[in-house]
Amino acid sequence: MSVRLYIGNLPQDLKSKELEALLKNIGEGIRFKAVFDRETGNCRGFGFANVNNEKVATAVIDQLNGSEFNGQNLRVERSERKDSNSGGGRRNSGGPNGNSKGSNRKDVKKVVHSDAPIAEAPDPRWAGELSKLKELLANQKTAV
Repeated sequence: MSVRLYIGNLPQDLKSKELEALLKNIGEGIRFKAVFDRETGNCRGFGFANVNNEKVATAVIDQLNGSEFNGQNLRVERSERKDSNSGGGRRNSGGPNGNSKGSNRKDVKKVVHSDAPIAEAPDPRWAGELSKLKELLANQKTAV
């Protein structure tokens, strides 16, 4: 089973090949991917490594956590998988659906299915009564 590691406190001018070479010295079967900013192309300061072997993953943590790399002390730990319903996801970056104005992504209206009633929708059991009330109010406004 693959172990996923978080590698943080990476320099912004990271060259992935340098870190990959460092990881290869520790063991085989390590795949690393840094997270880069879309606009600037600089490293966002962290990345993830997938390690095929549990012992190699432990060795990576032991050898690299707190060690110096390009002037930074690395932070290496096991990555916790995000729960898809945790609400983490993307932050609102200005536009609708979290898209920024300069984004190339289309605005997509997502349909979310849930058993919970929608706050704006009236209870269907009272729909008949609600329509009668609306009609009464409309008649009162026209009479005044």
